[in-house]
Amino acid sequence: MTQFRSVQPMPRTTILVIEDEPLIRMAVADELRDAGFHTLEAANADDALGILSTEASIGAIFTDIDLHGELDGLSLAWIVKDRWPPIGIIITSGKRRVESDQMPDQAVFFPKPYAYQAVIDALARLVA
Repeated sequence: MTQFRSVQPMPRTTILVIEDEPLIRMAVADELRDAGFHTLEAANADDALGILSTEASIGAIFTDIDLHGELDGLSLAWIVKDRWPPIGIIITSGKRRVESDQMPDQAVFFPKPYAYQAVIDALARLVA
């Protein structure tokens, strides 16, 4: 695993990683844990909404756009912003590009492949 400098997230800051590709989801979660975040994982938007409804410590989500199921990651981001406004949002995709006017306010987009350190830095800013 690549060694990254640690960030100082808020105590008990949890990042929910939503990605339908298990290996990518596990890799992202591992990198975020190595950076000092607590992570939870979901394979689709429905699972993510269930976790968000029960886990109050989530400070941000990191979601792929192209998820299996009825909702994609972009739709999930809008729901999160509506139901849980303080939660930070990072959206990613390797298939399409998203402009800022297509995302909730203050959401951040990273095209795949992304640099983990850039994602870690963005999450640290979102949860600060």
